[in-house]
Amino acid sequence: MEFAGALRQAVQASGLTLERIRHRLGRRGLTVSVATLSYWQRGRSRPRSRTVVAALEEILQVPPGALTELLDDPAPAAAPALPPAGRAGSAAGPAGAADRGRSARDLWPDPERYACLVGQLDRSGDHRLERLSIHDVYRLDGVRRSWTLSVRTVLRAAGDDIDRVVCVHQVAGGEAAAAPGAGGGGLASVRYCRPGRIRAGGGMMAFELVFDRVLSAGDTAVVEYELGPVAGPASDSYDRRFSHPVHDYVAIIQFDGDRLPARCYGFTAESSHAPRQRLGELWVGTSGSANIAVGAVRRGIVGIEWEWH
Repeated sequence: MEFAGALRQAVQASGLTLERIRHRLGRRGLTVSVATLSYWQRGRSRPRSRTVVAALEEILQVPPGALTELLDDPAPAAAPALPPAGRAGSAAGPAGAADRGRSARDLWPDPERYACLVGQLDRSGDHRLERLSIHDVYRLDGVRRSWTLSVRTVLRAAGDDIDRVVCVHQVAGGEAAAAPGAGGGGLASVRYCRPGRIRAGGGMMAFELVFDRVLSAGDTAVVEYELGPVAGPASDSYDRRFSHPVHDYVAIIQFDGDRLPARCYGFTAESSHAPRQRLGELWVGTSGSANIAVGAVRRGIVGIEWEWH
């Protein structure tokens, strides 16, 4: 179904007038006129802000993604951080037209496990948070037997009364997820927030990070956390799975010790079971690290993979 038709049906089913919808959007700090809402449901124009459409989903009480996934957003511009002499060809990012209609569950190898874990957490504010940036630092130890992950995320509220965000990661021995400071391969530490509920199982871990204050529309929050060390077999890739758009994503892979991989590549994928599309070869510098920078990711998977000698 096209966006205009889906919005029109949702408005009719809600029983709300366009004026009431405009008022409820305004209470979330989002200014949209009645005329604009009318144009959207008649197909005369289309919204440019996914934040507004996500708010409409909540106001009209339709499933998350029912309207946002019908928007014709541009594909992300992938920009691997390569030295000028080493730049390779690029591939389409993880947000092509085929992405519309995909569920966030498709990003994970075990969709049912994902749904079970996140279903136990409070995600009421997730669709009213704008992801401004996510920076990952993945460290692989010198003997390739364990890893740690440090994450810094910057968020901006698109509504009021938002107090937390939900994060999901793949981890080895997911049942052993631990509270901060307890070790065990779980959530090792957090900064500028506190941990909420933590759920783990089947090699996955989902948890809430509660902000140090309740956000109103336009407020920003920064959260930092670390996972690990997590023991497991030698890894040959790291990826981030995006169920929400993000303006700026950076991943750094740090190889500790003297042994470095022969090659590193950036890649994207539309879902967990879709083929990877390589973005190009990445330089492993004298610091023993490689990095990738991607802008305007909508939904999908972005990562780095490497080959050992």
